[in-house]
Amino acid sequence: MFRPEIKVVDCTIRDGGLINNWDFSLEMVRDVYLALSKAGVDYMETGYKADKSIFPPSESGMWRYCDEPLLREMVDGTPSDMGIATMVDVGRVNLDDILPKTESVIDLYRVATYVQDIDKAIFIANHCHDKGYKTTINIMAISKALLSDLEEALRQVEAETQVLACYVVDSFGALYCEQIELLVKTYRQHLKTREVGVHAHNNQQLAYANTIEGIIHDANFVDATIYGIGRAAGNCPLELLLSFLKNPKFDVRPIFDVISKWFIPLSKKEEWGYLIPYMITGSLNEHPRAAINLLKSDDREDFSKFYESIAHPPEIA
Repeated sequence: MFRPEIKVVDCTIRDGGLINNWDFSLEMVRDVYLALSKAGVDYMETGYKADKSIFPPSESGMWRYCDEPLLREMVDGTPSDMGIATMVDVGRVNLDDILPKTESVIDLYRVATYVQDIDKAIFIANHCHDKGYKTTINIMAISKALLSDLEEALRQVEAETQVLACYVVDSFGALYCEQIELLVKTYRQHLKTREVGVHAHNNQQLAYANTIEGIIHDANFVDATIYGIGRAAGNCPLELLLSFLKNPKFDVRPIFDVISKWFIPLSKKEEWGYLIPYMITGSLNEHPRAAINLLKSDDREDFSKFYESIAHPPEIA
């Protein structure tokens, strides 16, 4: 519950943006930035450094892109010990868009990858490191990865990068505590000089429990979002995590203020959190996209039919 090495990374604007196409107002994001700073959070992840040739700005909100002028408006000269983070997806970033650290308010680049693309992730992480940034590598859909592939990837991360941490990412919300324990121990076995991170989704109401399980087994980078906002069932709620961690530098009270002001009203317009279709995809270790589509349809409450379509899909001849 108290370990000074633990770093809390807030993913509210990046992961939460997946439910509203990153259409947050500058006022809201600045309030989030100020609240996280006051709460003692270590890093705020603001969105992606996304390739605009793949994701045209006319089709997404402004917080998808982490453009430097916008981030400077968010910070607005406010003194803060909190670092600014952004995510890059393998195959979805133009490396020419990444400025030298001396020209940017960004401190940390988080490289999202699948285990089979670890070579590409390492190249991107090293590119960002050479430009002066701290880095992590986040291995997505870990519940689908083969152990042999994962171990080889971890050995490469240890030998070939300077990342601060490598993450266990339960993208589908499919993992149980015992699996988190096994994965964190596996990461620690191969990452002799790197930290281990945990990013959990809440499809089975286990994001908070799994994050604690990671902490118990010495994962020192932990992700969360305000009011659990995030794609589909959302993430580990930041307010729960800060209340669990007994480091006196953390203060949950500023988070309550922005929940009342921004996230309660937003939750009445956008849907996230525990819902049966997300539980079904999580329990069956499947991507939540089918559940997201179901919830937009007239059959959103036909749970048995949806379960059968996921558990027993029609065979392809």
